[in-house]
Amino acid sequence: MDNKVLRKLFLGFIQIHILHHAKEEAIYGSWMLEELHEHGYEISAGTLYPILHSMEKDQLLNKEEVNVEGKIRKYYHITSKGDVVLQEARSKAYELFKEIT
Repeated sequence: MDNKVLRKLFLGFIQIHILHHAKEEAIYGSWMLEELHEHGYEISAGTLYPILHSMEKDQLLNKEEVNVEGKIRKYYHITSKGDVVLQEARSKAYELFKEIT
């Protein structure tokens, strides 16, 4: 199987997954990496952080910098725009899931 093709396909799922968790509570990069790995996504920090920055630029996430044990940790929260996108993505994913299963 072509890993590049699958990787492109899964990047959208990863963004939906990020929005889902950012809606539940603030997330940060290393936690999100662990969460994605638990679900079988082979993603590196070099892939995840540009996704988070892009989602922030697209106003889907807000970033908050917090000092944690002397280091700055960037927490991400879903925005109202991100919430609308998440709801639409859930609806479309559910519709697609019904069709392909």
